[in-house]
Amino acid sequence: MVRRRMKIVIPGGSGQVGTIFARAFCARGDEVVVLSRRANGDGDGDSGARPWRLRHWDGKTLGPWASEIDGADVVINLAGRTVNCRYTEENLRQMIDSRVDSTRVVGEAIAAAERPPPLWLQMSTATIYAHRYDAANDEARGIIGGSEVGVPAYWARSVDIAKAWESTLDAAQTPETRKVALRTAMVMSPDADGVFSVLAKLVRLGFGGPVDGGTQYVSWIHERDLVAAIDFLIAHSELAGPVNVCAPTPLTQRAFMADLRAAMGRRLGLPATKWMLGIGAFFMRTDTELLLKSRRVVPGRLLEAGFGFEYETWGEAARELVARSRAQAAV
Repeated sequence: MVRRRMKIVIPGGSGQVGTIFARAFCARGDEVVVLSRRANGDGDGDSGARPWRLRHWDGKTLGPWASEIDGADVVINLAGRTVNCRYTEENLRQMIDSRVDSTRVVGEAIAAAERPPPLWLQMSTATIYAHRYDAANDEARGIIGGSEVGVPAYWARSVDIAKAWESTLDAAQTPETRKVALRTAMVMSPDADGVFSVLAKLVRLGFGGPVDGGTQYVSWIHERDLVAAIDFLIAHSELAGPVNVCAPTPLTQRAFMADLRAAMGRRLGLPATKWMLGIGAFFMRTDTELLLKSRRVVPGRLLEAGFGFEYETWGEAARELVARSRAQAAV
């Protein structure tokens, strides 16, 4: 059977994850439109060597860009200020405003469309779940965070942002459009700006050891499984609401870094204490929560619906990513 060409609109698709999606969808012949603040004017942006189109939007008000959503097959909203920053009041405000505003206005564009898209995939985050070690969080039995004992109080702010993000999606009046909240873990790809490249650099510098003991859990997903999960959600109309998008095998940070070092041929990695991490985070202008919170999340709904992962374990994923990043560097 010949697959039908789709039109996919990706608000906030200029970053790592948006590039992964746009690259994959264009490669198979889909029409892809990325809505970006970086695009010039209200018409098509200059895509250069990219095979997808760019349209300008401001992420909070309706404009000419909304015409792209009318008649689209899928909208994948990724918009939101990066969380890789210091958690100052101003940065936290920008994080929540950018997520709530963009989600609200995407909902307004869908509601106003004469031909609303059948599916709205809205980025969310696995950080919505509680910091825990005892059991994994799935969609049915997972514990929403924000009230954990023994963790910094400000960690609740990340959970509040995630809840506001999803509440805005739920409140959108789009009865003809199926809505899915993508509770996504760290996406692993060899792209230069991705988290994998940062972790690999730490290993090359000798700093790829356990952090604060390394007992906190890491959830992750390989880029190919991320794209496959999106295809699965497009095909399975029975799936709506929150869906955990992550590999089925979270592992401790100690084991995670050990597998990455093994894939890179490095035996040793210097450990880091909490105070050392705090100093490093200060100079890197990021926050320690990103490494210290235990994100033990599993894809319950995807597995129950029959989704199969190409990369179930981090060791095999790390070996593939290292090999591909080295091949790219050699070109």
